[in-house]
Amino acid sequence: MSLPPALSRPLTLPVVGSPLFIASGPELVIAQCQAGVIGSFPALNARPVSLLSDWLDRITEENASYAATHPEAVVAPFAVNQIVHRSNGRLDADMSVIVEHRVPIVITSLGARPEINEAVHSYGGIVLHDVISNEFAHKAVEKGADGVIAVAAGAGGHAGTQSPFALVQEIREWFDGPLLMSGAIAHGRSILAALAAGADLAYVGSAFLSTVEANTPAAYKQMIVDSTAKDIVYSNLFTGVHGNYLRGSIAAAGLDPDDLPESDPSTMDFGSMGNTDAKAWKDIWGSGQGIGALKQTTTVAGLVAAFRTQFDEARLTLGKKLPTPATSSATV
Repeated sequence: MSLPPALSRPLTLPVVGSPLFIASGPELVIAQCQAGVIGSFPALNARPVSLLSDWLDRITEENASYAATHPEAVVAPFAVNQIVHRSNGRLDADMSVIVEHRVPIVITSLGARPEINEAVHSYGGIVLHDVISNEFAHKAVEKGADGVIAVAAGAGGHAGTQSPFALVQEIREWFDGPLLMSGAIAHGRSILAALAAGADLAYVGSAFLSTVEANTPAAYKQMIVDSTAKDIVYSNLFTGVHGNYLRGSIAAAGLDPDDLPESDPSTMDFGSMGNTDAKAWKDIWGSGQGIGALKQTTTVAGLVAAFRTQFDEARLTLGKKLPTPATSSATV
C-alpha cells in the first residue's frame, strides 16, 4: 500500500518527531517541520485549552511563511497527539479544535476510539495509533486507524517490552499500511535500521529533548547528553503505565531507582506520583535508551543535519558490506 499524502511528501529524513509531554511546543514543532521532519506535540501541552487554537494557527502560519520565502526548503507537515484514555477530560474540546483546524496527522495514545478516527477522517486527516503489541495493532486498525506506531522496548516515556524488530515484523506480516518504529532511535544508523526492519518511518523522541528548541530545563537537556542506556529505569509508578525514565531525575526526587513500588494501573494519573510530591514529566524525566549516541545539546536543524549525515554514511557503508549473493551452477 502506498503512503497517504500526509506521509508521502518529501522529507529530509523519514522521521516523525514523537510528541513529548511538556517539552514539545510550537518552537520545537516548527523547528522540526522546517528541518524537514514531521513535528508533533501533545494537545495537553497547550494550557489552558484555549491555547491549542493559537498554537495550531502559529505552527501553520510560520511553516507556510517559511515555505513561501524558502521555496527550495523541505517543510514537513505536523501532527497533534491525543490521549484518548478516559482520564483525559479535555478530549472532546481538543478534538473540536483539531477538526476546525484540519490537523493533517493525529497521533492517538492509550486507547483506540472509532469516533476519534471518524472525526479526523471527516476532513481528510489521518490517524496513527501508538501500540506496544501486535494485538493492540490489530485492534487499532480494526477501529479505523490509518497506521500504527510500534512503541517498542527502549522507547522513551510510555513504552512496551518487545524488541522493535520483533514487533515490526509481526505487524508487517498482516498490515501493509503506514508503520512507524520507535525504540532507542537516536542516530542516523538507527533510522536506516528502522526502514530495513520494515517500517516506513522512524519515530524519534528523546533525541529532541536535548535540543535548544525543546521546552525542557537546562538540567534535563544536560542529563540527556550525559546519560546512557544504563541510566534508564522502566517503571509504572509515575503514571500507572510502564515507561522509561532517567535514573538521575528519580534519585533527585528522593526515590530509590532500584527499588520502586508498582502502581495500580486503575488509578492512572498523568500528573501525580502516589505519595511523593514530585510530578511525572515535570520532575521525573522521560527518556529512551538510545541517548548514549547524543554527545551535546544542539539545535533541531543541527540534530537533523547530523542524522542525515549519519544516515547517508550508514547507507554507503552497508552497501559496501553486503556480500555478493552466491550463485550455483547446479541444475534441476
